[in-house]
Amino acid sequence: MIRFQQVHKSYAVGGRQVAALHPLDLEIEAGEVFGIIGHSGAGKSTLIRLINRLEAPSGGQLWVEGQDVAALDGDGLRALRRRVGMIFQHFNLLSSRTVAQNVAFPLELAGEPRARIDARVAELLERVGLADQANKYPAQLSGGQKQRVGIARALATGPKILLCDEATSALDPQTTASVLSLLAGINRELGLTIVLITHEMDVIRRVCDRVAVLDAGRLVESGPVTEVFLHPRHPTTRRFVSEAEHVDENGLHADFAAVHGRILRLTFLGADTYAPLLGRIAREAGVDYNILSGRIDRIRDTPYGQLVVALVGGDADVAQQAFESAGVTVEVLRA
Repeated sequence: MIRFQQVHKSYAVGGRQVAALHPLDLEIEAGEVFGIIGHSGAGKSTLIRLINRLEAPSGGQLWVEGQDVAALDGDGLRALRRRVGMIFQHFNLLSSRTVAQNVAFPLELAGEPRARIDARVAELLERVGLADQANKYPAQLSGGQKQRVGIARALATGPKILLCDEATSALDPQTTASVLSLLAGINRELGLTIVLITHEMDVIRRVCDRVAVLDAGRLVESGPVTEVFLHPRHPTTRRFVSEAEHVDENGLHADFAAVHGRILRLTFLGADTYAPLLGRIAREAGVDYNILSGRIDRIRDTPYGQLVVALVGGDADVAQQAFESAGVTVEVLRA
């Protein structure tokens, strides 16, 4: 659906060129939710704004649905932007327009007949759960409701791609969860390709299929979320995961330095997450175990568990081999 080939972007600052994005290659498949994560200044917003050419690349090639974005003329660019909806961090609603009028705005610009506009607006407000708020103004809405209006407006022209620029960073955790659930449902039901940028690994974990990690304008890691989240390779990715899990980059809390025994990180995926392996293997190997940290949760629709355990006494080698034989990913944090 979207393909970057050696795409880069620089800005002129004080008479010199400053790189916002270094040359990168990236492919985003049709129908997936693709996350882009990085700290402030990493180049996330620049990257996403290249897709609908709100920013023009300094070099490289970018294709959207097989079209070379840089080669589009005015008409082609307008057609592209009708196929690419965008949701903004701070909503960008028109304060003088009602909820319904905000959602109608892109359709009015496209010259759609009034009957079609009214029907489409009613359909979209029903989808985002705001059918009873149609005549209110943005100032009368909560942050979550404003973002739902933004989502409805982005869907108005029937796009195939939805760009989300930090769409939940201004929301509280409960509202964030509801907005992410709405986006996941839109992806599932409409088959839209969603590109979502964020600085929160928990947002990636909840809704994304694959993720790319940016650091200082460079693509440093990418892959399926299950792989990147559970087995991060780059230091930047490990920092994001450790921040989300509230542990250090080895998966440990600072006060675990005095814990005795071999320390392992055990990663369970899918149905194995709920299998009673830990107790059984501990009994068979004659070891005692202490769970130092851990989480049982889901990465999108996939159950996972990741536990940091200390094995004391008995035969730790036998226990470790038993975990590996059972399909558990085992990392030795301290031998």
